[in-house]
Amino acid sequence: MINVVIFGAPGSGKGTQSQLLIKKYGLTHVSTGDILRAEIKAGTELGKLADSYMSKGHLLPDEVVIEILDELIRRHSDAKGFIFDGFPRTLAQGAELDKMLSGNDTQISLVISLEVSDAELIDRLLKRGQISGRSDDNRETIESRLKVYYSQTSPLKEFYAKQGKLKIIEGVGTVEDIFKSIEKELDKEF
Repeated sequence: MINVVIFGAPGSGKGTQSQLLIKKYGLTHVSTGDILRAEIKAGTELGKLADSYMSKGHLLPDEVVIEILDELIRRHSDAKGFIFDGFPRTLAQGAELDKMLSGNDTQISLVISLEVSDAELIDRLLKRGQISGRSDDNRETIESRLKVYYSQTSPLKEFYAKQGKLKIIEGVGTVEDIFKSIEKELDKEF
């Protein structure tokens, strides 16, 4: 089983590249945000719990998110592998994810960090906001999200580098060129 974590600052292209990886390698996409929104929409017990946090703007406790991922992996035990998009976001989540995967006789194979300058990220997100009308794609919110990324998520680079799993990918250029750089790294795992 090949398990990939893709991370980068908001606007780095994680979602776009994840979709290409899913298509080429047949990985199962794991987006905690998507999972939680689906549970809320379906009105499940998990959805009600998630909504009680999310409706107040709070994050779910790590234990709850890990439990959700554990269940997902058990349900898809025949998957070729998983691509984790948007999780882990903190060192504590990274450690918990490693522990949970180990309990399922698997591990993270590769961590892709999409590197893009702040100026480019801000430009991309402002354009996305103009096109999509997303209210959170405004300068103030973008700058706040970048601060959170650098303080909470960026330390994961060192965590995975120490494990020998981190691959830095230049996230600027055409979507295709960026994907080719990722493919070179991922093809070594298959």
